[in-house]
Amino acid sequence: MKYLECGIGNRWLLRTEVEHKDGTEVEYRGWQGPIVCQSFYIRVWVGRAVYIIDLREGFKKQSKKQRRFKCVVGIVSQ
Repeated sequence: MKYLECGIGNRWLLRTEVEHKDGTEVEYRGWQGPIVCQSFYIRVWVGRAVYIIDLREGFKKQSKKQRRFKCVVGIVSQ
């Protein structure tokens, strides 16, 4: 899966994160193509709570070990 994000709290304002089948992740500066849009999402991370509104999966809440603030809009791609 490929996640293309724009927002504050990441290393770069525009970034692409690629998750491989073996569970490893690679992060790139800017958006890397090709883009095959599967879903749009908004993710807000406040403290240890992460709130995600995804057009495909709906609303989700997660907990993380790290404390951060992030607010990003993204596209899920293949």
